[in-house]
Amino acid sequence: MNERRLSSCSSRMVVPWLGLSFVIALLQASLALAIEPQGVSTTASQDERSLQISDGSRFVPKDFYPEFSWETTPLYYMFGDKNRVLRPEQVRFIAERTGFLCIEKSHGMEELGAAELGAKHEAAAFKKIKSSVKVLFYFNAAYAWPYTSYNRDFTKQRIDAHPELKKFLIPHPQTGRLADQYGAYCFDVLNSEFRDWWVETVAKGVEESGCDGTFIDQMHGNVKLRPDKGPEIAVAMGQMMAALKQRLGADKILLANNAYSSDAKHVYPVSDAVMFENYATVKSSKESLLAEWAHMLRNAQEGKISVFRLGVEGTGRRNLKPNMPKLSQEKAEFALACYLIGAQPYSYFMYSWGWKLSSGALVDYPEFAKPLGPPKGAYNRTTPDGWEFTRDFEHASVWVNTESRQAKITWR
Repeated sequence: MNERRLSSCSSRMVVPWLGLSFVIALLQASLALAIEPQGVSTTASQDERSLQISDGSRFVPKDFYPEFSWETTPLYYMFGDKNRVLRPEQVRFIAERTGFLCIEKSHGMEELGAAELGAKHEAAAFKKIKSSVKVLFYFNAAYAWPYTSYNRDFTKQRIDAHPELKKFLIPHPQTGRLADQYGAYCFDVLNSEFRDWWVETVAKGVEESGCDGTFIDQMHGNVKLRPDKGPEIAVAMGQMMAALKQRLGADKILLANNAYSSDAKHVYPVSDAVMFENYATVKSSKESLLAEWAHMLRNAQEGKISVFRLGVEGTGRRNLKPNMPKLSQEKAEFALACYLIGAQPYSYFMYSWGWKLSSGALVDYPEFAKPLGPPKGAYNRTTPDGWEFTRDFEHASVWVNTESRQAKITWR
């Protein structure tokens, strides 16, 4: 009797008294025993590598965090167009590249009438094509930008008719007139009534826009106007942000810009995420970058998201160069290398030369989409006091000199 006949005969002998369903279940269990351990082991290994911090510990993400993967460079987007909302093809372009973004402070105001409506429009547009996306609502903790309906009365033309709002603003110590920065009045964080109003206003913006949390800008509390009250202002900022986090609820993201700085030491503990806003060379010195990599490690150890933003080298509000899209392509390797040297799990990279939609959000950077893979370990400083750093990823080797501002990423 050959093997096929023996197998067939054995099956007919077993089925009548064990039952066909039992045999099928037995075969499935056997296959699972033979296959599952290897598959589970591989998946677990990949998960561990993805969440492993460079010190060897494990990042513990919160349920409401955005998705994170080392498959390609993890990107964060933040943009605004005061005149209009995104076109459908622009929504698709950005959604293909990120699942974590913020709608900037004046977006869609001219078209829809108020910036919170611009945020609402875009949050719905992104979630329609990518349900997992996390969209943040922008608000400022120091400057009264009049772009939302909540802030529309903080203008020279309207503020005198609203004394209840005017008392939330700081007069200039020398002139006595309301202080302003970049054309916006300055909030008084030491005023407890203001802090209550601000918390409710931000929470209302998040709720009405349908966003997943908020990006809060300017952690300094306008301390330059009252330098003698620095410690008091820092405490008040921490209290206001803690109250906001509680008001938003446990499932909303609180991203605080530059909350790693000393004047935000009371803000840092209550923040879910921190941005490193390096918009120009002066803000990304070799010493600053080294310090920020250490801050990114600390963030990861404490389960916080990092957003590492590096502006196109040598540019700022008043230092834009001709043909910025082309220049940004030329400088992208250095910026990306600086991010990769210090990147940890749940560290995201942002690259632009400003905050407008036209400042880089719609530029295609092919290297950002190249296979990356998890880091193989911490970065290496080639000499104890030198400024050359290297780091290996599964599909890339990174070298950067933060003194000469040169970099090379070798993809494989």
